[in-house]
Amino acid sequence: MSTEVNDKNFDELVIKSDKPVLVDFWAEWCGPCRMVAPIMEEISHEYDGKVLVVKCDVDSSPEVAAKYSIRNIPTVLYFKGGKVADKQVGAVPKNNFVAKLNALI
Repeated sequence: MSTEVNDKNFDELVIKSDKPVLVDFWAEWCGPCRMVAPIMEEISHEYDGKVLVVKCDVDSSPEVAAKYSIRNIPTVLYFKGGKVADKQVGAVPKNNFVAKLNALI
């Protein structure tokens, strides 16, 4: 299962991670976000130990969403070494997420 991150623990879990991190920015009311959620769960299981997959609710974590200019959801940011390495906006097929992820590993 994906870990929840928020304004308080984002730096600790994402920026300071020694593994690549996928951050799924979402909201409860977002239909396309619900389409992406099972894909993120699959990826978190398939890449367990190699990659950290986390979710960030934009409504309850406005500081993080603003810091990374999240204007559309779902947005997945790919972090490596504490910096944004790639970005995917919108609900796309799993292979799109995996291709970007594999480029980071």
